[in-house]
Amino acid sequence: MDCIQSIRSAIEYMENHLLEDITYEDVARHVYMSNYHFHRLFSMIVGMTANEYIRNRKLSMAGQELIMSDKKVIDIALKYGYESPESFTKAFSRFHGVTPNAAKSSGVQLKSFNRLTLKIQFEGGTAMEYKIVEREKFKLLVKVEAFRNESVSEEGNTEIPDFWDRCGVDGVFDVLKKHTKNHDIYGVCAPTSKESKYFEYGIGMIYDGGDVPEEFRIWEVKPTLWAVFKCIGNDGECIGKTWDKIFKEFLPESNYNMLDDTDFELYPENNEGECFCEIWIPVERK
Repeated sequence: MDCIQSIRSAIEYMENHLLEDITYEDVARHVYMSNYHFHRLFSMIVGMTANEYIRNRKLSMAGQELIMSDKKVIDIALKYGYESPESFTKAFSRFHGVTPNAAKSSGVQLKSFNRLTLKIQFEGGTAMEYKIVEREKFKLLVKVEAFRNESVSEEGNTEIPDFWDRCGVDGVFDVLKKHTKNHDIYGVCAPTSKESKYFEYGIGMIYDGGDVPEEFRIWEVKPTLWAVFKCIGNDGECIGKTWDKIFKEFLPESNYNMLDDTDFELYPENNEGECFCEIWIPVERK
């Protein structure tokens, strides 16, 4: 299933189960993706998380039902999955700007959040350069931390950049260089399981054998086809922009599907020119 069809299937599932206690993890299982891969795919293409979509749709429908029926606020709250009138009132007020009781008054303005219809839109007409590379399996010596799936789409989130900064301060790069021959730096991430709420991200270099330093580990990357994209810019902002183009421009229209496996950023030791790094994503032909 390609990425656009996966998102359409996810939206259909959420719409059919809005009155149930579902989260993005349930939707990920429905489209046969890991929590991490689905969360990132949906957030990049749609511009919000699946949990945000579910919550906004519920609150929009709750608002309509409040002004069109004589049901009590507590009954509406329970119907849309809130355990108490207080928690419902807080969420409702944040979304609509008024309390549920005020919404029952004549002439009160509420927000409408309609079902998402996914369409492919062509913009700009700019070329996106990429190359397809076949690469044998390889091993990395890495320093790894776990991050929340939802952190990848939180506005202003700096958890991974902060991890890079800590590695610099803690001497991680010096340790890596001491135990490796090739000093290209890899930033690797992969879903750990389909059920996990966390994903692992590692910073490392090609492992040549030998002792593994304390608090480091070996990360094996499987042999596969890779789509490789240059991130053009002077800082890490170009990485997010390139991912955005990968999900919105390359994957929908290319002859490749992205695999739910390790992907990585590659920072060559002797990097020159405008390329900040390369993004490597595992792919298969459609």
